[in-house]
Amino acid sequence: MELFYRTKGEGEPLLMLHGLFGSADNLGGLVRALESEFRMVMVDHRNHGRSPHATTNSYPEMAEDIFDVMDREGIDRAHVFGHSMGGKVAMQMAQLGPDRIGRLVVGDISPVSYDRHHDRILEGMQAVADAAPQDRAGAEEILSPFVEEPDVLSFLLTNWRRGDGGDWRWRLNLDAIRGDYNAIISGIEGEGVDTPTLFLRGGLSDYVLADHRNTILKLFPNATVRTVEGTGHWLHAEKPDLVARLISRFLHNEL
Repeated sequence: MELFYRTKGEGEPLLMLHGLFGSADNLGGLVRALESEFRMVMVDHRNHGRSPHATTNSYPEMAEDIFDVMDREGIDRAHVFGHSMGGKVAMQMAQLGPDRIGRLVVGDISPVSYDRHHDRILEGMQAVADAAPQDRAGAEEILSPFVEEPDVLSFLLTNWRRGDGGDWRWRLNLDAIRGDYNAIISGIEGEGVDTPTLFLRGGLSDYVLADHRNTILKLFPNATVRTVEGTGHWLHAEKPDLVARLISRFLHNEL
């Protein structure tokens, strides 16, 4: 699985891993803030962005995808930032290859299983795929009744694009995401690793809860949790400069 990725900047390597339905482009604010300090490697996960499609989305598979990117770039060891699904990929990487991870920053996700709270969104995206409107406005008209938050709607619609053949379609692999969704919401399996880890949680988000503390510390005993007040799940987009400063200070062992 040769994922699509881009590199920017110089310094210690820092892998940037996006969340479900996204692409590396979603982390652009952080990349711009950090590229003067680190060699940024921005990756599109399998079934997302410009990367190839596959039928499965398990975290061990996605972690190995990223290790392959590291090998292609000649990177033995790197820091990793992952948001949401990308945070779970990053945590799985630390479980499978702790010697290849320097420091780990996890954006608003825990290593636990979650409920199926994307089912309504997936239903709407399938409705768009079935109707196949030939512009983004038509896709928005179909999808909007299924998505309550305007920002989430706009984010999802960035994936509705004209394909190489001229027809509009989802750029991401909707069939694989729907078919293997249980793998995406599953928890991370493993033992405790000493990787220095920073969990950044949105103050208005319910993705990282006090109930998750024991699971976090079991898998990552060298973990710290910091709250970014006034942000929800998309903390990196809502306060990119603050989040970038926290990432930078942690990776430089100043936090």
